[in-house]
Amino acid sequence: MAGQVSTAAGRGRRPLKVAVLGGGPGGLYAAALLKRLDPDREITVWERNAPDDTFGFGVVLSDETLGGIEHADPAIYDALQAEFVRWDDIDIVHRGRTLTSGGHGFAALGRRRLLAVLHDRCRALGVRLRFRTEAPPAALLARDHDLVIAADGVHSTTRAAHADVFRPRLTTHRCRYIWLSADFALDAFRFEIADTGHGIAQLHAYPYARGEAGGTGGTSGPGGASTVIVEMREEVWRANGLATRDEDASAAWCADLFAKTLDGRPLRTNRSSWTAFRTVVNERWSHGRIVLLGDAAHTAHFSIGSGTKLAVEDALALAACLREQPTLDEALAAYEAERRPVVASTQRAARASLAWFEDLATYTGQPPYQFAFNLLTRSRRVTHGNLRLRDPDFTAAVAEEAGVPEDTPPMFTPFRLRGLTLRNRVVVSPMDMYSADGDGTPGDFHLVHLGARALGGAGLVMTEMVCVSRAGRITPACTGLYTEEHERAWRRIADFVHTQAPGTALGVQLGHSGRKGSTRRMWEGIDQPLPEGNWPVVAPSALPYRPGTSQLPHALTTDEMAAIREDFARAAASAARAGFDLLELHCAHGYLLSGFLSPLTNQRTDAYGGSRAARLRFPLEVFDAVRAQWPADRPMTVRISATDWADGGTTPEDAVAIAAAFAEHGADAIDVSTGQVVAHERPDYGRSYQTPFADRIRNTLGIPVIAVGAISSWDDVNSLILAGRADLCALGRPHLYDPHWTLHAAAEQGYTGPGAPWPAPYRAGSRTPPTGRTDAPKPRLTLR
Repeated sequence: MAGQVSTAAGRGRRPLKVAVLGGGPGGLYAAALLKRLDPDREITVWERNAPDDTFGFGVVLSDETLGGIEHADPAIYDALQAEFVRWDDIDIVHRGRTLTSGGHGFAALGRRRLLAVLHDRCRALGVRLRFRTEAPPAALLARDHDLVIAADGVHSTTRAAHADVFRPRLTTHRCRYIWLSADFALDAFRFEIADTGHGIAQLHAYPYARGEAGGTGGTSGPGGASTVIVEMREEVWRANGLATRDEDASAAWCADLFAKTLDGRPLRTNRSSWTAFRTVVNERWSHGRIVLLGDAAHTAHFSIGSGTKLAVEDALALAACLREQPTLDEALAAYEAERRPVVASTQRAARASLAWFEDLATYTGQPPYQFAFNLLTRSRRVTHGNLRLRDPDFTAAVAEEAGVPEDTPPMFTPFRLRGLTLRNRVVVSPMDMYSADGDGTPGDFHLVHLGARALGGAGLVMTEMVCVSRAGRITPACTGLYTEEHERAWRRIADFVHTQAPGTALGVQLGHSGRKGSTRRMWEGIDQPLPEGNWPVVAPSALPYRPGTSQLPHALTTDEMAAIREDFARAAASAARAGFDLLELHCAHGYLLSGFLSPLTNQRTDAYGGSRAARLRFPLEVFDAVRAQWPADRPMTVRISATDWADGGTTPEDAVAIAAAFAEHGADAIDVSTGQVVAHERPDYGRSYQTPFADRIRNTLGIPVIAVGAISSWDDVNSLILAGRADLCALGRPHLYDPHWTLHAAAEQGYTGPGAPWPAPYRAGSRTPPTGRTDAPKPRLTLR
C-alpha cells in the first residue's frame, strides 16, 4: 500500500525510488532536492525533449523564493545568483507618456540557463536524466516506484489520465498572447499599450540577460536580452488577421507595432505561438503514489510572474514533507495542506490581474497616474500602503493628480451623491441583525447598534434590509417600515444620528424577502424554515431556495406584484418622513427583486420573464414607484448581485446591463455585491473578491459604485478609491469587530482632518493608548 511506504531510509528500510515526469524547473529542482536530502534515493527524470529545448525566454523569481532555494541548496542558489539580472523600476507607457515607479525588486534569468544550472546540479548529485524519452504512464511507473512526481506541465497527460481522481477544472480565458524575445536588455519592466486599429494590444517586457552599457531608449547594448510578451483580446487578435499568420510573421507584426520601444529591432521566436491562457485547478493533487507538481497541479497568469516560482516552491515543500512525515500518504497530505492555501491565494491574485488585462480597454481613458496606479495594484498584492513605502514620490503624484489634499488618505476625501455630500468614502454595510420585536419595530438595540457606528466615523451608515410588509420579512425578528410605529422608531434613530454624530449620513435599505422568507434567525439555523408559525412565501416562480428544505413559494400574479410595488412606495414615503438621508433598493442576494433578475430564479413566461429586459421590468417598476415617493434631492442606490456564481445565472455582462438600466431610471449609484441567489452557488472567496464586479460597472458605464466583499483594511479602501475602481467602500464584519473602525483608521494613518472628526466626548481617546514599555535600555556590559 502507498500509505505504508516509508519516506526515509534507515532501520532496514530501503531508500525511495522516485520517477519525475517532466524536465522543467519544478521537476528538476524536486529531483535535486530529494537526492541531496538522501543520496541513496534512486531518482530518474523523464523528459521528452532535448536538454536545451524549451519554450519561452526569461524566468522571474522572487526574493522569497530565492531565500528558500538558498536555504535548501546553496549550490543551486550560488549558481543562479551569478546569472540573475535585477531591476527595481516599472515603466508604464500611457498615451505616449512614460511613468516610472521604483522599489519593486525583480530578478530574472534565461529559462535555458536556469535549466542548465539544474541539469548540472542533478548530474552532480547522481540523478538520472533521460532526455528525448517519452515517459511510461504514471500508473505504470507507480508499480515499481515508491513515488511518481507528475511535473508534466499545463497539458499534463498524468492529470488527464486520472481526471476522475484529480477532478481538474480548466478555464480558458479571453486574451491571446505570444512569448517572444528581443536581443537587448531593457533597464526596467515595461508595460505599454498600442492601438492596432482594431482594438488595443499590450506589451509586457523585462530583461533577463545583461548587456553592455551604452544602449539607447532605456536599453543596454549588445549581448543582453529581454522577454517580450504581446497580448490582446481574442476578437482583436482575429480582427488583425493574426490567426492566419505563422510564427515569424506574428513576430514581425509585433515588432512593427512596438517599433519605438524596440528601437526598430526584430523579435526572436522560440516555438512561439498565440495561446489563450488556461487556469488549472485540481480538487486533489495526489493519487496513491502519484503527485502533481507545478503547472500540472495549478497555473497562475504570467502577468504576476508566478509559474516557475510556484513550481519551485512546490518542490521545496514536497521535499520537506517527505523528510518530515513517516509515510508517503502523510507526506503527500502535508504537502497539499501546506501548498494549497498559498497557491489559492496566488491564483486569486493572478485571476484579478488577468481579468484586469482582459478589460484593459475600460481603463485607458483614466488619467495617466491613476492608470499607472491601477495597473500596479490590479492584483491587490501591491496596495496604496506598500507602494507609498516603495516609491513615495510616485504615490504622491497619483494623489495630486486625483485632487487628494496633501496628507489626506484617499478614503477621507468627500463624495457627493445628488444633494448629499458624504465626508468620507466609508460605508457601514447593511447587515441583518434579527433583533426587532415580533412585529418589525426597531428598538434600543438598533439605536445603540446604528448609533455606535455613526459615532465611529463612517461617512454613511446603512440599516439592515428593512422589510416593506409583514409577509416580506426574512425572520420574525427582522425590522420593517409598514406601520406608523415603525416610522416613529426609525425617526428616533435618525434624530440620534443627526444630533450626536453630525456629518454622518444614515441610509435605509428597503427590500422584500421573497422565497427566502419565513425562516429562523441566522444563529438558529440559516435559511431553515421556522419550527412553527410559518407564513406563505412568494417569488417570481414556484422554485424553493433549498429544494427539500425551504418552503415552495407561490408564483406571484400581476395583481399581487402591483400590491407589493405599492408596499415599496409607501415604505419609501415613510422613510423620507423618518429622516433617512439615502435610500437603497435591495435587488440582490436572492430576495424578491433579485429573484426577478436572475434567469435561475425567474422562469416566468409572461411579460416579466424570459429576456433580460423582461426580467428587469418589475424591479424597474418598483424603482420608479419608490423614486416617485423619495425626495428629489436625496440619493437612491440599488444593490445588485453581479453574478450568481452558478452556471446559467446572472453574468458580469448581465450585471453591467442591469446597472445601466437602473442608472437610466435615476439610480445615483450601484451597490455591487454578488451571489446568495441560489443555494448551489460556488463563490470564489478571497480578499476583496467582489470588487472587480464593481470596478467593471464603474469603468464601463461611468456611474458611481459602492464596492463590497471582504474589504477588511483601510489600505484596501485607499487602494480601491485611488485606482478608480470604486467610489465608496462598504464594510460589514470589520464594523462588527470595531464600531469605530473609521476613526481608528484615521488615527493609524495620522490623519486628523475633516473626513474623520472625533465626536467631542471621544476626543480624549483619539490617540492609541500607551502599552507596556518596550524601549528599555539594553545592558551595556555582560558579566560572565
